Amino acid sequence: MSGKKRQPSLAQLRAFDAVAEHLHFRDASAAAIGMSQPALSGAVSALEEALGVTLLERTTRKVLLSPAGERLAVRTKAVLAEVGALLEEAEAVRAPFTGALRLGVIPTVAPYLLPTVLRLVHDRYPDLDLQVHEEQTASLLDGLTTGRLDLLLLAVPLGVPGVAELPLFDEDFVLVTPLDHRLGGREGIDRSVLRELNLLLLDEGHCLRDQALDICREAGRADVPATTTAAGLSTLVQLVAGGLGVTLLPRTAVRVETSRSSQLLTGSFADPAPTRRVALAMRTGAARSAEYEELAAALREAMADLPVRTVSE
Repeated sequence: MSGKKRQPSLAQLRAFDAVAEHLHFRDASAAAIGMSQPALSGAVSALEEALGVTLLERTTRKVLLSPAGERLAVRTKAVLAEVGALLEEAEAVRAPFTGALRLGVIPTVAPYLLPTVLRLVHDRYPDLDLQVHEEQTASLLDGLTTGRLDLLLLAVPLGVPGVAELPLFDEDFVLVTPLDHRLGGREGIDRSVLRELNLLLLDEGHCLRDQALDICREAGRADVPATTTAAGLSTLVQLVAGGLGVTLLPRTAVRVETSRSSQLLTGSFADPAPTRRVALAMRTGAARSAEYEELAAALREAMADLPVRTVSE
């Protein structure tokens, strides 16, 4: 009769997950909070003994996953994600809108909407520990699907399996030009003008860049030569003020960004104007989905004073 198998502990699984992600004990020990490098190594060894398999191939210079480690690393991450969901659900049942909420926000939304979000949370959900992470869309989605983030505030549609969207509002894009530009301050601009303009864009990776390119394609423009780009909207607007070209801004960004210079004018497009939709995004079936839906409804109400058109699901 075989002896009873020892069950791996959560600490051992977290240690292995950290090492599998970083393939380095020192880096993993920094990521695995409260666990020294020797303790981390010991925990992984104990897990190997409990499972009866070799998970790592250790050399003097680096750590590699064994074939068994490759397979079990995936399962380990899934187990830890489920444990996290269990704890999250228990917390949500115990007391809604308490504890930590890790919110990811894209850079072309954060400066313009966070004041409204923070004011709402402060006034209506004072026991909620809101933690904000500003990152580009791809990084945010990775953080959401791996459990590093709980909720996202970003432009949609995303079209990502396992991610549900809670729409908040639509907003128009406006054309930002130097003072002496022929389209400066005009209303009812036909979007066909985008075929010929020297349009300045954000760097690769920003969803606003992709949206601007989509708008140009819809206007009949094949491409936009990337002669000059910027890492953020503030820089982009300064380039326009300096006469290097024109750009597109979402309307929520206009007041903040154009107030930095007296050398700018904004023009509005004829209907239907190019728009973007901003939404909250969560994991499908998230334990706190009822809270997130309530938060979305509260945000739509709070954003009624912004230059946007709020939308319901």
